[in-house]
Amino acid sequence: MKSARILFNNETLAVTVNEQDQVVTQQGKTLEEGSFTWLPPCEGKMFVLAINYADHAAELSFAAPEEPLVFLKSKNSLIGHDQKTYRPDNIDYMHYECELVVVIGKEAKNVSKEDAMDYVGGYTVGNDYAIRDYLENYYRPNLRVKSRDTCTPIGPYIIDAKDIKDPHNLMLRTYINGELKQEGNTKDLVFNIPHLIAYLSDIMTLTPGDMIFTGTPEGLADVKPGDVVITEVEGVGILKNTIISESEYLNNLNN
Repeated sequence: MKSARILFNNETLAVTVNEQDQVVTQQGKTLEEGSFTWLPPCEGKMFVLAINYADHAAELSFAAPEEPLVFLKSKNSLIGHDQKTYRPDNIDYMHYECELVVVIGKEAKNVSKEDAMDYVGGYTVGNDYAIRDYLENYYRPNLRVKSRDTCTPIGPYIIDAKDIKDPHNLMLRTYINGELKQEGNTKDLVFNIPHLIAYLSDIMTLTPGDMIFTGTPEGLADVKPGDVVITEVEGVGILKNTIISESEYLNNLNN
């Protein structure tokens, strides 16, 4: 099953998505694309992995980490599928990061690696944009790099964990204006999903709706206003968003 959240007639609705990728309300009504706005499918805590692919570590001239490098992001950065992300004015480099996102399905504390997958509720697609101009340390990205409004598209929906046979063998791809720019596979994760759940649940209690952004493979490129960016995780979903300028974003807010 695929579950999502949308804004329809100024009301937030929990909906399902059928095999034809049509949105269906709890009353069984099928909605036409364009009649609603996609929202982030969940809004829990966001745990984000830095350089959790060996090829990405090499791309940045870093050794692969010896323990998970995790930072938190605020939900102000979340937006849904087919929405707009702004690029701050007067910067030199902003890049996408296509990621498999693990969504926690039930409360987890001090979970073992052996039991960890039982706590996965589902999966979705995330795009963890970064403003590289302000990056002081790849291991600990600061607020200006990662937590800006609109800079974390996620969705379109959550697919149930049982519907993904092997989350550790999924292709990830990013396209800019239809051109393939990034490609990798979750089999190359430095720390796999059970390891991450065990590690994080040892630090704090994980609750339903919490998200673990598992990292991005190599293949980063700068994005500019007007670019259409599509991030795809095999079997999980296709997430689309468009880059706009900061001035356009602020103008939209004021109007």
